[in-house]
Amino acid sequence: MKTKIFYISILLLFFAIPVDAQCAMCRAVLESEEGQKTAKGINNGIVYLMIVPYVLIGVVGYFIYRNKKKPAKV
Repeated sequence: MKTKIFYISILLLFFAIPVDAQCAMCRAVLESEEGQKTAKGINNGIVYLMIVPYVLIGVVGYFIYRNKKKPAKV
């Protein structure tokens, strides 16, 4: 069962859909620029900042899962 979940997780990582994550105000300011280099940089920065909470939640969840699976000491 573990290997199946692992392979599904890896498969989902390879098929990630790129997203544009901007607030309405940032989008309005950045759309007026030609070339869109700054807008792409802002989008990448926002996505990178969004990754950190998910990684932290995953690590905490893993440690909770691992501690629950430990055999009880008698």
